[in-house]
Amino acid sequence: MDERLEKQLAFSLEIDKEKNIFRQTHLSGHGRNENDAEHAWHMAIMAYLLREYANEEVDITRVMLMCLIHDIVEIDAGDTYAYDEEGLKTQKAREEAAKERIYSLLPQDQKEELTALFEEFEAYETPESKFAHAMDNLQPLILNHSNEGSDWKEHGVTAQTVYGRQSKTRLGSEKLFEVADAILQEDIRKGNLPE
Repeated sequence: MDERLEKQLAFSLEIDKEKNIFRQTHLSGHGRNENDAEHAWHMAIMAYLLREYANEEVDITRVMLMCLIHDIVEIDAGDTYAYDEEGLKTQKAREEAAKERIYSLLPQDQKEELTALFEEFEAYETPESKFAHAMDNLQPLILNHSNEGSDWKEHGVTAQTVYGRQSKTRLGSEKLFEVADAILQEDIRKGNLPE
């Protein structure tokens, strides 16, 4: 086997570990905690289905790839809960180190390509990254909504905190922010999300 293919297969095997990184969000129907790979897959499919609601025209392939690779770094860095203030302080440094180790398994050209895509997602500047982030916000929201806000309740998360995160959804999609707002208002009314 040539060196390039060997590196590609090594990376392919390494990213299998993403299936073992469990998130705070539970599967619908009060299921178990979802893992990072399930989250990424779900986001990518949602991005494809909801692409017509992006604020700007997007290259949906780039968006889907961002969705699929954005949490690979959590193999080393671990999942940082969106509302964990302490964990968020060290998240960037942990993810930078992980990005270097994991993407370095690839041939140089693919390392550069996927690293650039990860960094584009993190920078939150292009229409594609903004829409990918909208998926990263909406996907756990719909799961938590389907579970009567159980994850918010478990972590003592308030409506104000969730709105702080969801307000960024509008950068990628005004329409999907309207949907998120309606969901949150319903959860507040039902007592699933304290104000």
